[in-house]
Amino acid sequence: MRAGGGRIVTVHFIGAGPGAADLMTLRGRDLLARCPVCLWAGSIVPPEVLEHCAPGTRIVDTAPMTLDQIEAEYVRAHAAGQDVARLHSGDLSIYSAVAEQIRRLARHGIPYTLTPGVPAFAAAAAALGRELTVPEVAQSLVLTRVSGRASAMPPGESLAAFGATGATLAVHLAIHALERIVAELTPLYGADCPVAVVVRASWPDERIVRATLATIAEAVAAEPIERTALVFVGRALGATDFRESALYDPDYRRRFRGIG
Repeated sequence: MRAGGGRIVTVHFIGAGPGAADLMTLRGRDLLARCPVCLWAGSIVPPEVLEHCAPGTRIVDTAPMTLDQIEAEYVRAHAAGQDVARLHSGDLSIYSAVAEQIRRLARHGIPYTLTPGVPAFAAAAAALGRELTVPEVAQSLVLTRVSGRASAMPPGESLAAFGATGATLAVHLAIHALERIVAELTPLYGADCPVAVVVRASWPDERIVRATLATIAEAVAAEPIERTALVFVGRALGATDFRESALYDPDYRRRFRGIG
């Protein structure tokens, strides 16, 4: 859809990454530099990211805004023929609230693009210095959350259901429900199962609490956590005695390795 002088304008949703400004993608950085309007989630995206914006960029903090007000900003920019950089924390594919914004853009016929960002769970795993999938221990990672004020979990998507698989769990937005996590997962993983809580992964004040299902509640009580944190549960978090992958075995034949 064309606006203003007939130029096609677009809303560019950009995953700003988990916190550290230098974890943004080059594509995201370049989009920020050329968009005359930037809407950003000021409560969870570091202000250093805005240094990529060009001088004179109209910068709008959406933290105190409603969805209707955000929609009005898109419509206003579109009518003025201005591309918009819309910054969200982490990656856009999960828990980003992008879906409802896209739906509203579609109603107005406003084009959009999605630029992925480094997800919080990846930054948290890096902080832990761990791979979340370990051969013959856990080969699946479940990204989930618990019901909260923003939205309830669909029927069937429960901690118990996911925990029954034995996969590594990355539980988002759930530090307030730590006792529930322990209660539901201890019968499935065992009280000695490793747990790690990563607070504000990649931010300057990043913090890590390591414990087990039996001790994590006490450990967190000693170092209270009020907000942004990821809770990992699974045997892969502490596995050391595991079989190595066959990927680099000298007898493993693949196209990139010669024979003999």
